[in-house]
Amino acid sequence: MTRARLLSQSIFFLLLGALHSLSFAPQPLPTTVLPYVALITLSVYIYQLNRLPGVRARLRPAFLFGLGNFGLGLYWIYISLHTYGELWAPLALVAVVAFSALLSLFYLLIAVLQAWLYPYADIDNNRQAFINVLLWASLWAALEWVRGTLFTGFPWLNIGYAHVDGTLAGWATVLGVYGVSWMAAFTAAALACFFQLHRHPGEGKTTAQAQLPAVKGFWHASGVLITAFILNLLGLLLHGIPWSSPYEQPFFIRLAQGNVEQSMKFDPQRFEQGMKTYYELAALPPKDPQAQPRLIILPETVVPVFQHRLPAAFWQQWIDLAARQNSILLMGVPLYEESTEATKPVLDTPLTGHYTNSVIAIAADTTVMDIVMLNLPQRYDKQHLVPFGEFIPTGFNWFIELLNIPLGEFQRGASQQPPFSIHNQHIAPNICYEDVFGEEIIRDLQGHAGPSATMLINISNLGWFGNTWALRQHLQISRMRAIETARPMIRATNTGITAVIDPDGLVRAMLEQHTIGVLDVEVQGYHGLTPYVRWGNTIVLSLSLLLIAFIGVQRFRS
Repeated sequence: MTRARLLSQSIFFLLLGALHSLSFAPQPLPTTVLPYVALITLSVYIYQLNRLPGVRARLRPAFLFGLGNFGLGLYWIYISLHTYGELWAPLALVAVVAFSALLSLFYLLIAVLQAWLYPYADIDNNRQAFINVLLWASLWAALEWVRGTLFTGFPWLNIGYAHVDGTLAGWATVLGVYGVSWMAAFTAAALACFFQLHRHPGEGKTTAQAQLPAVKGFWHASGVLITAFILNLLGLLLHGIPWSSPYEQPFFIRLAQGNVEQSMKFDPQRFEQGMKTYYELAALPPKDPQAQPRLIILPETVVPVFQHRLPAAFWQQWIDLAARQNSILLMGVPLYEESTEATKPVLDTPLTGHYTNSVIAIAADTTVMDIVMLNLPQRYDKQHLVPFGEFIPTGFNWFIELLNIPLGEFQRGASQQPPFSIHNQHIAPNICYEDVFGEEIIRDLQGHAGPSATMLINISNLGWFGNTWALRQHLQISRMRAIETARPMIRATNTGITAVIDPDGLVRAMLEQHTIGVLDVEVQGYHGLTPYVRWGNTIVLSLSLLLIAFIGVQRFRS
């Protein structure tokens, strides 16, 4: 390959990956086209790689496709490192590129394994097409799961999230987001094989093959495409099944979005202004006297100071507010407990003890001492912590020292914690990017630590990432969790996107990102278990591994 052709190929795959990244959140592209952009770009990528059967030939294209996808799709990490972390701009850029390159290795591994197990350039019949397509789908689902699990996992930009508004979304109720990834890769590979069978008669074929009538080629190609069509149709049908039913009576909630600048949250001189904003939002009277909120939800670390470091008057005003509004307050607070074991400092404090990123419930009968001494009947401690944000991976202290961010090492909450019981509903909180891990969210519905959750609540602070795609990508992820569990997902965020999502994944109400306001919405709890809640990722992973093993055995026998 000439240098010019190599350069053009590299640019093509880099741009193709970048275009693929646009499918994970609305804007700049409209919501309705996102699934089609994802399928088209992925099918073009697979079509091109199918024509490069050798492992070495695929290394550069697969890596560059991944680099374009993750480099553009995760550009917002630069904002947190440079704008708020005050990391030198070139070093922040290098960090984003390095992280994107690391994630691209998973795409590279998918392409390499596919070439190793199916080392053929020609696809001349439906049998070959089915083998090719099944292998692509199984490898993609399996490696996406590995990416979402290895080293605490980072499943952001899983290809399944692009299909929240597509025909494949219904498969999430049975197989979860990794099952949607399997179906998406199957559909894209089916399109690629279909067009590969319809390439120019003389391209890559023998003289005898080129002389076959075109209509025969059409019917040879149709089997795998018809199968993909049926899978998409089944996705629509599955989405229409009522997997859950209403539980108890609905009630009104209030979600507060204060849009407090990240630079204000940890600034002692501006801390009070941020808290005043949220207090005023929580204290607003309802627009309709018949729609008095019975639950007021504030975002993650809305109080960015340990509970025992604040004066009693601070907590008493929130208790009085709960009584005045005849409501229960849920708020994100970092909590500190005395411990006999020495631990590392967090939030720039010299304390030694046990500290967690938590959600607490404050009612009219709560006392100040209950909060200070953590004698709280309803409390949730975050269990899936953010690397570099809530704990420091081994060997990376040098990197953290370059940042001007109040970081530290929180302790993980228990893997199974009982839901909050509020107004006859069982509400399961999760914090920040915990809702990216569907296999962890479904624990709250399986009833191991208490009643099965009837509602899900996510409290987040994405102020670290500015007004970027991260906010809309996170909303898509929350919508997938609602579909998987057939439960409403309620999102209270600092800068956005604050929203109420119905059990079918549709956004019922939302606030514009980076605005100040409240969202008063009536919500209904649901009960009933989807197949995914019952079985988790077992089905899709077992299917993928069995297919990979079967194709591998056939490959080495031949």
